[in-house]
Amino acid sequence: MMRRLVVAGLLLWPFEAAAVELRQIKVVTGSTGLIHVPVEVANASGEAMSCTLQLAHWYSINLGTTAPGDNALIDLWFDTSSATYLVLNDSQENMPVEAAWCGLAGRAYETRSEIALRRHAGNNPVASKISCTAPGGRLSCK
Repeated sequence: MMRRLVVAGLLLWPFEAAAVELRQIKVVTGSTGLIHVPVEVANASGEAMSCTLQLAHWYSINLGTTAPGDNALIDLWFDTSSATYLVLNDSQENMPVEAAWCGLAGRAYETRSEIALRRHAGNNPVASKISCTAPGGRLSCK
């Protein structure tokens, strides 16, 4: 009896897969209606620093390495209607940002400090400057 159920399931399985609905996803481009919110991050740690933007669906963008005493620029945009921070790619497509963080180069993930992104609908964030230090071998950005 169990064998018949397994065989029936295997025979019917392709018909289940055919019922998947595929739909076009609208890609929003440009900065119209968005607020420009650049974040300048000063590396006051004494070591090279690396910053990363974590995007939706487990993608990330490494923003490169910043030498001690230099600044990194995180060029963000904000959509007030959805309280979403965005970065624009080379095609000007809006890429949602889930998190931003910086860490010591070479071990950035283990030594990271999250860059606080205030997400409130109707909130109008402004450009900001943050300084990162490395007390105890871990970055601290405020």
